[in-house]
Amino acid sequence: MSRIAVIGAGSWGTTLACLLADKGNDVSLWVYEDALAREIKKTGINRYLPDVSLPSGIMVSSRIEEVLRDAEYVVNAVPTQHTRKVFNTASGHIPAGALLVNASKGIEKGTLLTVSGILEEVSGRKAAVLSGPSFAAEVIRKRPTAVTIASEDRAKGLQLQRLFSTDYFRVYTNADVIGTELGGALKNVMAIASGISDGLGLGSSTRAALITRGLAEMTRIGVALGAVEKTFMGLSGLGDLVLTCTGTLSRNYTVGFRLGKGERLNDILANMTMVAEGVATSESAYELSERHGVEMPIIEQIYKVIREGKSPLDAVKELMTRSLKSEY
Repeated sequence: MSRIAVIGAGSWGTTLACLLADKGNDVSLWVYEDALAREIKKTGINRYLPDVSLPSGIMVSSRIEEVLRDAEYVVNAVPTQHTRKVFNTASGHIPAGALLVNASKGIEKGTLLTVSGILEEVSGRKAAVLSGPSFAAEVIRKRPTAVTIASEDRAKGLQLQRLFSTDYFRVYTNADVIGTELGGALKNVMAIASGISDGLGLGSSTRAALITRGLAEMTRIGVALGAVEKTFMGLSGLGDLVLTCTGTLSRNYTVGFRLGKGERLNDILANMTMVAEGVATSESAYELSERHGVEMPIIEQIYKVIREGKSPLDAVKELMTRSLKSEY
């Protein structure tokens, strides 16, 4: 039995806490809101997963020092743009030998750091990364799922592989942390593009083109930042991209779909209870492409739709009328 702290009680953090607790581990779940922590303790249900009763053994608290006490593993599931603030407080309470695992997907605005980069900057520790095609609503119901754990330290990667693996949650390993994280972050922006396409009623051929060319963009920026090219053909790249660009459970796809239907972004975000990471990441990804001189036309158009209010249909037209070129 291992002592595990899960930081962040959204749908994904709660799902991972349940998975780890079901394996017999001693799991603590940090909840940002005091009221939600009390509600979960009282009902055994997290409103973000309303149809699921949490295992009785999970300790729930809004006191981060209590959740982190004696932890051997610390799993971050806090939305990207809030990770720095949370771990500025948390880092002083993480036990010296604890392994840090990031399960969030995004790029921080301003610094343009992936989440493991934020965690290392704040805590001084390198983090492994858990990523891949995995909807919380399906994993919590034990639907067969395959993901990857990326760690520069092979022994730690194998240790974490054993920690998370179950008969329905298959975990692979790789050593490409930056590639794994970029795949997970950038696919959220592509999912917005796919949702816009479907919202406009453009059809399956258009969606297939967006997925394929989106993967090309993700790979280009990844290689420029030191990632391994083949990572983007794996679970954290192509796998996660296909899932979020075609699955209606995706929050990012939903944002795009509603934009394609003509709704205003502020109105869409105002009635969402969970974070669509691709909205903020679109800005960071566009800035990354500009900083490194990497051509990312889909990212550029989504940035302009979200940040400049560009018409989604005009964005599609601009993509289709760019200068002609070789595919590779």
